[in-house]
Amino acid sequence: MLYRIAEAADWQQAQQTGVFISADLAADGFLHSSEPHQILETAHRYYAGKSDLVLLEWDEEALAAAGVRVEREWVSSRGEAFAHVFGPVPLAAVRRVWPFKAQEDGKFLLPSDIA
Repeated sequence: MLYRIAEAADWQQAQQTGVFISADLAADGFLHSSEPHQILETAHRYYAGKSDLVLLEWDEEALAAAGVRVEREWVSSRGEAFAHVFGPVPLAAVRRVWPFKAQEDGKFLLPSDIA
C-alpha cells in the first residue's frame, strides 16, 4: 500500500469526479506518495501547521490494474526513494481514508491500524 497526505478539499473533489488529483500532478507530472515508514517525516516537513488533511491509502495493484504507472524514484533531499504516481488515482484504488491532524504539540501520529 502507498499513502498520500492530502488536502481535504482535494479528497472532496475526488469523491465528486471519481479520481484523485492535486496540484503536484500538473506541476511535477506525478502525485507524491509515501511508504508507511515515510509518512510521518513527510507530514512534519511539508504539512506542519495544516489541519484540514486526510491520509489516503492507495492499493498499488489496483493502480496497476487501472493503468496508472508507479515508479520509485530517488529523492536526494530525503536520501531515499519515493513512489511517484503518474496519473490520476481512481477511487477504486483508494482503500482507506483517515482524518490526519497534528496533535497539540504539532506532532503527527499514524493511525493505529497502519502497520
